[in-house]
Amino acid sequence: MPEMGFQRSWCSFLVVVAAIMARLVATTMAQTNPNRTVVEEGAGWLRVYSDGTVERLTPPGAEPFTAIVPPYAEPRGGVTVHDITTGHGVDVRLYLPEAAGESPHRRRPVLVHLHGGGFCVSRPSWALYHNFYAPLAAELGVAGIVAVYLPLAPEHRLPAAIDAGHAALLWLRDVAHGGSNVYGDGHSAAVERFGHAADFSRAFLIGDSSGGNLVHLVAARAGDEEKPGVLHPVKLAGGVLLHPGFAREQKSRSELENPPSMFLTPEVIDKLLALGLPMGVNKDGPYTSPELAAMAVAHVRMPPLLLMVAEKDLLHDPQLDYGKAMEHAGKKVETVVSRGDVAHIFYLNFFAVQSDQLTANRTKELVHTIKCFIDRH
Repeated sequence: MPEMGFQRSWCSFLVVVAAIMARLVATTMAQTNPNRTVVEEGAGWLRVYSDGTVERLTPPGAEPFTAIVPPYAEPRGGVTVHDITTGHGVDVRLYLPEAAGESPHRRRPVLVHLHGGGFCVSRPSWALYHNFYAPLAAELGVAGIVAVYLPLAPEHRLPAAIDAGHAALLWLRDVAHGGSNVYGDGHSAAVERFGHAADFSRAFLIGDSSGGNLVHLVAARAGDEEKPGVLHPVKLAGGVLLHPGFAREQKSRSELENPPSMFLTPEVIDKLLALGLPMGVNKDGPYTSPELAAMAVAHVRMPPLLLMVAEKDLLHDPQLDYGKAMEHAGKKVETVVSRGDVAHIFYLNFFAVQSDQLTANRTKELVHTIKCFIDRH
């Protein structure tokens, strides 16, 4: 389609501009402060200095997506948004539909969102996520979506984000029990309404890009919990992996042949994963290798999984390999491919969703697939 061709050319141009700007700024800062030098650059998204500090950046053209959306207590589109300190060392953003609590005899499932960003960048408060997950909370008919503020690498490499995802499940457990320490300052009414509406035996993990990897990893942590029943009454009924960041050291055919997008380039894959994985671990480890990820959970209780793949995603091939490896390991995985000229996390590009009919259609299909998966489980 002409529109998509233009978007892809424009995205490629922005990638080049971002790299040039990052290097120019880095050179200028190094000249003005010779005692602090740049030791690592993360594909225009972050910069690591010799003193250990990390500067997170917004590449040119990405500013609308990284704009912070503050929480709000007055409904917009039938949803309110609340930022909550859980008491388990992690903060969460709660998307609460107005419908939650309207029918006290009908409890609804819960979604726990683990954001992407190569384990190194992005926040649930970005417009990138808000513009998708706020309406999703209303459309899916859930009690709420709990988006986790994950600790970011390289300051907090894996498994820090896995620990944070598990901590969010522990908070859900406390909400289910009605503990007095779960509400957070100024949010007691919202959390209480969420608790009354939620069916905690139907908790679903959902994550995009590297957050899709975290769906696998957090589910594995819960399934391999040393103390049985520690999450009771919370039960993982399923996991939704949206374009997960599985990859290997040897690049796949899709990485070599599919074009880069605004949100994913070969440099982003290599740089951010190198900074996000544990020291001494590369892409051929259990956090990102499709085969090793499946082998690591061969004897672990895993919930049913929905794997969403985009046909033009750079990581299309390792994502499909993950689904096959998990099925070979005896796990229940439903794989659905969004066909056509759609790339990595296309559904989060709200400009493309509004202006391009193919992207809009594939986004509607993706949301419908998620809803059907949740309804079946």
